[in-house]
Amino acid sequence: MRRERSRQRLRRRDRNALVAASLTALSLTASGCVVVHGERVVVPAATRAEAARAVTAFTDAYNKADKAYDSSLDAPYVTGALSDIDSARLRAGHVNSPSGNASHTPLTLTDVRITIPEKAGWPRWFVADARGNKGGSYRWVLVFTRGDLGERWQVSYLTLMAPGTVPEFRTDEDGWAEAVPAAAGGLAVRPDELGKTYADYLKNGGKAFADGRDTSGLRAARAKEAEKPGLVRQFIDEPLTHGDYAPLALRTADGGALVFFTTHHYEKQTAYTGATVPVPNKDVRALTKGDVKQSLTLESIANQAVLDPAGSGPVRMLGRVQGLTSAQGG
Repeated sequence: MRRERSRQRLRRRDRNALVAASLTALSLTASGCVVVHGERVVVPAATRAEAARAVTAFTDAYNKADKAYDSSLDAPYVTGALSDIDSARLRAGHVNSPSGNASHTPLTLTDVRITIPEKAGWPRWFVADARGNKGGSYRWVLVFTRGDLGERWQVSYLTLMAPGTVPEFRTDEDGWAEAVPAAAGGLAVRPDELGKTYADYLKNGGKAFADGRDTSGLRAARAKEAEKPGLVRQFIDEPLTHGDYAPLALRTADGGALVFFTTHHYEKQTAYTGATVPVPNKDVRALTKGDVKQSLTLESIANQAVLDPAGSGPVRMLGRVQGLTSAQGG
């Protein structure tokens, strides 16, 4: 009898707990404070106000780091390709000017346009493009990303695009954009294959990319450099696709995609016997280990933004920033 009463009390306690949990869930739903599982539910990657604050925070940190030539001041706000390029630039600046950047001009971004995709899972990301007071009339196009709700927004990609070349994006009735999965088909080149395709193109040429400064023009420049007497130049180009270097893509209004992707580059300059390697500039010297005698190997990271058309056709390069990250003399 005592055991039966104990079982009854346990059943009542379980029912009460279930009712309490149900009421709590109902209260949360009614108030709008619902916990959403971001790994399963398609939601906007950020609120518009949150995205605007992230742009301001990055700009402030970027300016502090540039003024002091101190990469620790904006390290929490950058990642991926931009982190590699920016930290190397600041390291070189500090070596050559330990007291800071005497020619510092604060970066200001105006006419900021923010495009936020809806997506499930992490990372979440959004794109901001703005008119900058540096780099001529180019638009500064930045990709902000984070891997978890508790993380800070960081810029992983930064490219410069000529006015009028930032494409129109496909958006729904609420203004949210469409993220394109890295493995998506239906495009001239899958986003997760663009890095390899570009590396192959730089080596072998082909029709995958439309002619331009950073495609056929870059290949022509390399061919011209290879003809200089007394010096051999060798190039290795590789895709970078893991972690914060992963490609990110937004659906454009015409059904294609604006894709951001990263590549890794090496250039080795070797002088013939009796000749010398050209003396690098002070920023290169600041990042160079060892003595430059018969050879100099330059390592760099590049981030690209391309228009990947729907169906078929050449991929068009819209913006590319490449930065030296280290060098080795020999």
